Formats: sequence, structure tokens, C-alpha cells
Amino acid sequence: MTRLETVEDTRWLLDLTAEHEFVRGVVGWADLSDPGILDEYQRHQKFRGVRWPGAEDVDFSEVVRRGLTLDLPPDLDAALRIAQRYADLRIAIDHVGRPSLIRWGPEEWAKKIESLAKAPNVFVKISGLITDAPTEWSAAQFQPYVRHVLRTFGPDRVMYGSDWPTYLPVGTWKEALAAFTQAIGAQTMEVREQLLGGTAMRFYGQDIRV
Repeated sequence: MTRLETVEDTRWLLDLTAEHEFVRGVVGWADLSDPGILDEYQRHQKFRGVRWPGAEDVDFSEVVRRGLTLDLPPDLDAALRIAQRYADLRIAIDHVGRPSLIRWGPEEWAKKIESLAKAPNVFVKISGLITDAPTEWSAAQFQPYVRHVLRTFGPDRVMYGSDWPTYLPVGTWKEALAAFTQAIGAQTMEVREQLLGGTAMRFYGQDIRV
């Protein structure tokens, strides 16, 4: 699943889906005041949803009407407002559990996560863990956040995201996966399958492999 933040980049990625089978889906940026751009995107079978880089309260009614998903940054207060206003909108919050993006103290953050988990249309991505320090990370940095998210949302609403290739050439995809697996700790095969693909397949509505 690939996401970028301009119309031109989204068009480029959608063109790639026709050339490469391994590109299983695209979540792209769109000007939500122009329904025509969503018409254009949806002519591509692998367009799955909208990535909104800010969490300000804009009108997401057209995203809901079209049955598309919405990816949001980890502004938990704004995400909760959006989730409550659009109960039928499937929302994925990116980079949850990434310490550098947590703006509150651990206790306040934990309460916000618990409030979000009460909204059944909200899913979270444990993603971008090593982006800030591709070769200098420790799983202990992530464990309290990642495990609280997993306990609160459950594996059926949590999915892994590598944030690849943001940290190239220093970090690698394997290092990102290692950070994630060490942070979640020992899990059953069923839970691992949910986190590493099953949840994403249900959320985005197609056969996606992470």
C-alpha cells in the first residue's frame, strides 16, 4: 500500500498499478473540493482511499459516499472528532506508537487511544517506527506504546506499516519489520497474520499483502 501527497504522484502510482501486479493498492492525496479528481482516481481498480495529510475538519462526505477509506496523521483529537462525525467512514490513523509523534505525556496519550478505540470505524497503523533513527532504534522505545495500542484496539483493528522507503538508504525494510515484531512481543500465528496483512485486507477491501 503506497501513499503520497500530490495529485501528480497519485496519478503516477495509479499508472504503476497497471504495469506491476505487486502494487496491490494506492491511497492517494485528493483535492476534496473537486469530486472530479475522485472520479478520475476511481477509474483505476486499485485505488482504495484518500490520504489526508492534515487532520483538520474538512468535508469528508464524498469519501464516505464513495465507500473509500481515509488515512489520517496521528492527531488523535482531530481524528476522534472526524470519526464521531462520520460514523460510516473507515479511518486508519498512521504512525500510532511512534514516540517522536506523541505530543502528550504517556498517560494522556493512553487515554486518548482508549477514547479512539471506542469508535468502531477507527483502525490504527503501527508504522514509521524506525523512520526517525533507522539504525539507532531500540524495541524498548516502542513497546509501551505499541502494546497498549494492541491491547486497546485488538489485532482486528491494528495493522503494520513499514513506512518504506522513507528511511532509505540508511535503514532497510527488514529492520522496520524487526522493530515491529520485537515491539509486539510473542503473539500467536493468528494474531501475527492479522497484523501483517489480514486487517489491511479487510480495511482496504481487497487482497493486499504488506
